[in-house]
Amino acid sequence: MRQTIKIIGSVLLLAVAILAGIKITNLNQKKKPIFAKVVKTVYTKKVANKSIPVTITSSGNLAAKNKIDLYTEVQGILKPTIKEFKAGTLFLKGQTILAINSDEFYANLQAQKSAFFNSLTAIMPDIQLDYPNEYGKWQRYLSSFDLHKSTPKLPETTSEKEKFFVSGRGIFTNYYNVKNLETKLEKYTLRAPFSGVLTETEVTQGTLVRAGQKLGEFIDTSAFELEVNINEAYAYLLKKGNKVQVYNLNKTKSWKAIVVRVNAKVNQTTQTIKAYLQVNGNDLRDGMYLNAALQTKNIENATEISRKLLVDDTKVFVVNDTLLKLVKINPVYFNNETVIIKGLENGTTILSKSLPGAYDGMLVKIINNK
Repeated sequence: MRQTIKIIGSVLLLAVAILAGIKITNLNQKKKPIFAKVVKTVYTKKVANKSIPVTITSSGNLAAKNKIDLYTEVQGILKPTIKEFKAGTLFLKGQTILAINSDEFYANLQAQKSAFFNSLTAIMPDIQLDYPNEYGKWQRYLSSFDLHKSTPKLPETTSEKEKFFVSGRGIFTNYYNVKNLETKLEKYTLRAPFSGVLTETEVTQGTLVRAGQKLGEFIDTSAFELEVNINEAYAYLLKKGNKVQVYNLNKTKSWKAIVVRVNAKVNQTTQTIKAYLQVNGNDLRDGMYLNAALQTKNIENATEISRKLLVDDTKVFVVNDTLLKLVKINPVYFNNETVIIKGLENGTTILSKSLPGAYDGMLVKIINNK
């Protein structure tokens, strides 16, 4: 009896142990997770093919169309003038920009003119005697001669004898020596060739300037030119006379420009061609950095999208029902941020925003993008 109880107890203990082990095993087993199928949402738009103008964008520094460096051809002390010789000073056409003291040179010129007048006076008796018919014009020339005014042109000689006689007395030599000095005297005063502004000055009033020394820079503020570099691949689109819109870096101001010159040489390093745009308007400054948008030609039956939507530069995703489909297109022209493409039919639904991880056949849900 005791032996039977031991056997039954052992069996029960073993059964309890087995059941406990099974329960513990079931508790340690993790249930396989059930993943919900994710459908990504996308923004789309309908293709509407139209005529799109090609815009070539470039940039460059503005420069005054008329700009001159001021140099002196004579030596002397810089004299005060009505307006100060300082950067930013405005001068109208013909106004004196600077003047150099010419007292010594002027005295020498007057001496030469006096000698020339004396040589004319000395030949008058001989002209009256040998060329009585020509005496009147020489007499009128002497009467109009003024030491303090520009020397008038000599009377025309009517015969070879008269010409040889006048030349033999040194009249022509003395006359051209005086005219040469008068021309040089004008170089002591520098006048504005056009209305403009001094942008640089190298000297001040009272300074001794020497021949060949740079004095400053003078520009015309009414017309400017913008030099831009255009990719050689698009040079055929650029023509003289093209209208151009230029604007500052912040795009707060814009001006109208026109292509006036196109260089025929290609830069071997950058493979670009220089084009020159004439710009007129207010608030323009020499040296300004401007952007230019050159309207060239129109591409018909095309649409413009973001460059981020391109796949391998030749494909885009279209939405066919609820699936993405990768289709091949023809990229015609690349801008900085957009690309003009052809090959999509009107009404085709394409992505309007790029989708990371997108693939052909991907299941998507469309959001109405307003």
